[in-house]
Amino acid sequence: MFKQLFNYQNMITDLTKSGSQFSTKIKIIRLLWNVLWNCVSILPRSGSSVRILLLRSFGAKIGKKCLIEYGVKVWIPWNLELADYVAIGRKVEIYNYDKIIIGSMTVISQYSYLCTGTHDYTHPYMPLIWFPITIGSECWIAAGTWVMPRVLIGNGVVVGANSTVTKDLPDWFICVGNPCKPLKKRIIDESKVK
Repeated sequence: MFKQLFNYQNMITDLTKSGSQFSTKIKIIRLLWNVLWNCVSILPRSGSSVRILLLRSFGAKIGKKCLIEYGVKVWIPWNLELADYVAIGRKVEIYNYDKIIIGSMTVISQYSYLCTGTHDYTHPYMPLIWFPITIGSECWIAAGTWVMPRVLIGNGVVVGANSTVTKDLPDWFICVGNPCKPLKKRIIDESKVK
């Protein structure tokens, strides 16, 4: 029975042929990036400006007054664009084979995972494929949220904690769940500002 389950000669997929799609130059740059990033990612919150400086030096586009907390992981810095006043919480993972663009005044809370990569499971070698993620302005992506490839989150969206965003979300909605769906309109009560 065991031999029948794992008979490699009759298998349709062949992961041994699924290799890296990156040049040696990119691999070396990423190695250097990882070494340097691991040194600064452990700095406390006050090290945000150092993290931002390093991200910019590796090609990230980062607006003014952004905050990058400790423990954040950024896979490919030159594929990251943050507008002004963006906050990235601790231990957020930015797995950005493709572009991740985040609008101004948006918060990505701790332990969230923004993932642009997946695998083509219809191909015998299951190669890595990737698609961009765009998150609008004035959003709050609450703790532990997963945002999947090819997703557009509209302006003003609140995504509830531990949600999994697999499809686009409309502007100014509170969205929750797995899969994440719009729950109700987000209304701002300006009378609360004194």
